[in-house]
Amino acid sequence: MEIQFLGTGAGVPAKHRNVTGIALKLLDERNAVWLFDCGEGTQLQILKSSIRPRKIEKIFITHLHGDHIFGLPGLLSSRSFQGGTEPLEIYGPVGVADFVKTSLRVSQSRLSYPLKFIELTKENDVIFKDKQFTVRCNILDHGITSFGYRIEESAHEGELQVEKLQALGIPSGPLYGKLKRGETIVFDGQEINGQAFVGERKPGRIVTILGDTRKTKNSVTLARRADVLVHESTFNKHEAKMAKAYFHSTSQQAAEVAKEAQVKQLILTHISARYLTKEAYQLQEEAQEIFPNTKIVKDMDIIEIPFANEGGA
Repeated sequence: MEIQFLGTGAGVPAKHRNVTGIALKLLDERNAVWLFDCGEGTQLQILKSSIRPRKIEKIFITHLHGDHIFGLPGLLSSRSFQGGTEPLEIYGPVGVADFVKTSLRVSQSRLSYPLKFIELTKENDVIFKDKQFTVRCNILDHGITSFGYRIEESAHEGELQVEKLQALGIPSGPLYGKLKRGETIVFDGQEINGQAFVGERKPGRIVTILGDTRKTKNSVTLARRADVLVHESTFNKHEAKMAKAYFHSTSQQAAEVAKEAQVKQLILTHISARYLTKEAYQLQEEAQEIFPNTKIVKDMDIIEIPFANEGGA
């Protein structure tokens, strides 16, 4: 599981930062990519990555400001041109379906795959669930309807301890499958209980990706004990009044959310074009005063999300 940041800027594209687009790469888990927001130029950023548009299975839109949605019609069309045939789901605030359908109709664009829209309201909680993942959402505070998303991975079954089985002389094959399922087998006159040869279950990982927002208790709820929290950082610590006026957060407010929610790592994005490299890293330093394990990202950065017992963030 990886997060790749296709765009880390706020408001308008800049030479050094494109507007928002975040890819949750689940290639090992389900051979798919989930996209969070799709600002102008997102498909150009995808061309710089290893992502294939046909692998995009779901798109989650946080809110309907242009820097988060203006790339949608182009990406959807390109996915069709490039041979995409698998259905695609788009989650987002009420209005996202109208925006996409109108854009495609006016441009006379026809897709080679079905679209499904899941429009959200503040009453929503669990918006997707299968054996692998549960996705929750909650309303944020941005003046316009804005959502944050919490992606919870199901626990992984323990691994079969092959070395121990080999030491007993048990050959690989169908017997390993039975033991992996915890069944008891008879080998060389001896009963072997599979449960004794399967390691502990690995708890699933949790990723929280928030839309634009002031600091709000719902941010903390969504981020509770997440492995990674992706939070906007549009203003520095000296601009708290401006951040509140424009329904955004400062770097230190993002850090306060991370600390209160007891996350493992905080990722800062949605950086104003006013901040060049030096000023941007000052945002990171400000957040680190409150939450040390903070990283500010730039376009195309990849953050790996290891299991808890594998170290890392």
